[in-house]
Amino acid sequence: MRRITTLLTLMLMVAMVFNIGCKKKEEGEEKGGEVTITGSTTILPIMQRIAEVYMEKHPEYEISVSGGGSGVGITALLDGTADIAMASRTMKDKEWATAKEKQLDIKEVEIARDGIAVVLHPTNPVSGLTLEQLRDIYIGKTKNWKEVGGPDLDIVVVSRDSASGTFEVFNKKVLKDEKLRVDALMQASNAAVRSSVEGSEGAIGYIGLGYITGDVKPIKIDGVEPTEKLILSGEYPIARSLYLYLKSDAIKAANDVVDFVLSNEGQKIVREVGYIPLK
Repeated sequence: MRRITTLLTLMLMVAMVFNIGCKKKEEGEEKGGEVTITGSTTILPIMQRIAEVYMEKHPEYEISVSGGGSGVGITALLDGTADIAMASRTMKDKEWATAKEKQLDIKEVEIARDGIAVVLHPTNPVSGLTLEQLRDIYIGKTKNWKEVGGPDLDIVVVSRDSASGTFEVFNKKVLKDEKLRVDALMQASNAAVRSSVEGSEGAIGYIGLGYITGDVKPIKIDGVEPTEKLILSGEYPIARSLYLYLKSDAIKAANDVVDFVLSNEGQKIVREVGYIPLK
């Protein structure tokens, strides 16, 4: 009798372990995966909407999206604290070198095109600047709007901080690596730049197309407006591609999200939030 009881107990324990294992497997199958995305505030509106739509379609996925700047996103990817990095610039040589040191194979995926719009307060009558005039303003050579045909008003320079991919592109295409004026107001996001320009009649700033609202006035650069057609044709001088970076052995969930961004529906979302799709 004791042997029978012992045998029944063992069988019951095995059944319980099997049941727990099956339950865990089912839970794992129900949860598609957690994806952490961080980086460029330019791409932030795209990926926030992508995450919303994707999780509506696939509730088993949990996607978190945050900004911080392109450099922050790439660092997080290389450190293993993010699955996908958003960047409004390409990775720098030193970042590729870090990836190599850590034996990480990183994939670069272009997801959209964008122009960097130069914006003024809506009351400023200036409608355009040349690249040279814009550079002179940002390096401190030109300090009053009357020097470029505007009102007698001090220029308030608003810029992105050095962690920003938008700053990297602006520095390369406009400043040509000349030093930014020391009193420039440095901001950590496109939204913060826009807010600063909204609040000061003499302000000038630069933001991604998706952040343009009626509260700021985009101007022509070298006589060219920041429109989709003129950006794609190469006529608008301050344009760039937008990227996602992930490891080649990234979790399936991360690859699924990137595939969705590149799909017809994902590219439609890119356009809806104010950027230029690849197709």
